[in-house]
Amino acid sequence: MSQLVTGEAVALDLRPAALPSRLLAGLIDVLVQFLVLLVLGSLATAVSLDLSEAAVSALSLVVVVLVLIVYPVTFETLLRGRTPGKAAMGLRVIRDDGGPIGFRQALVRGLAGAFLERPGVTLFTAAVVSSLLNDQGKRVGDLLAGTVVLRERVSVRGGPVAGMPPPLAGWAAGLDLSGFPDGLALAVRQFVARADQLTDSAREELGGRLVRAVTEVVGQPPAGAPGWAVLSAVLAERRRRETERLGEGSYVRSAPGGSEPGQPQPGGPQPVGSQPGGAQPGGAAGGPPSPAPPPAAPVAPTRENPPAVGPGGFAAPF
Repeated sequence: MSQLVTGEAVALDLRPAALPSRLLAGLIDVLVQFLVLLVLGSLATAVSLDLSEAAVSALSLVVVVLVLIVYPVTFETLLRGRTPGKAAMGLRVIRDDGGPIGFRQALVRGLAGAFLERPGVTLFTAAVVSSLLNDQGKRVGDLLAGTVVLRERVSVRGGPVAGMPPPLAGWAAGLDLSGFPDGLALAVRQFVARADQLTDSAREELGGRLVRAVTEVVGQPPAGAPGWAVLSAVLAERRRRETERLGEGSYVRSAPGGSEPGQPQPGGPQPVGSQPGGAQPGGAAGGPPSPAPPPAAPVAPTRENPPAVGPGGFAAPF
């Protein structure tokens, strides 16, 4: 990672492109340029049959300039810092202040690459040595133009997703999460994903602080509920409500045609506890419904009741 300061004095953590990825992007561009050179060379040969020797030399120079300079300058200007090779490798050229490059920066990079680096006087040596010695991987053209090449596509590794502990489902459903800050939710989610990478003491200390912070916002959990279960229940309930709010659940808030909120869509799943024809479980059709059983009391995890988070997760009661 490398820190870049924008014109508004905002520090950004960016990932400069590594030398292998830049070499692969350059190889792709060289192949494309070679194809362009073949096409333009064929056209120039057909046109130069009736031209003088001086005109043929001038035409050949124009073709070389088009391939070596116009190609990268045009693509980097129009595609805002990308050539076909950079686009294929997920790279982009930006200014040192974080802004997109313009024609001037692209022209300086193109001229430096044509005359100093790739087929230039140093034959790739200056570009490779400069990239290895610079902490941002800048080649000579980047140093002259004030640019840097960054990786746009960065692989992201997901971590364990907190599930809802069944004993705490009823307690979590009645929580008021309107005041639950996004920063705290992010901290809890990151802790869940990285708990197996922490030492036991660090997991106990950080987990305990997060449990105290969460209970200050949502209230005290049922007696005997372990810390891992509290964090899992709050995260799972928050995710469920966000999913419903975005319309990804089985039910909709307001259906077209005057349907009431909470009613299923035609042909969709029926609400829990209902049967076709209005019959309720345990009672006759049209009669009073049978009373619902009381919710189960929260229980601590045992061998028969393992925690929702698998081995390596934060399964300690903090």
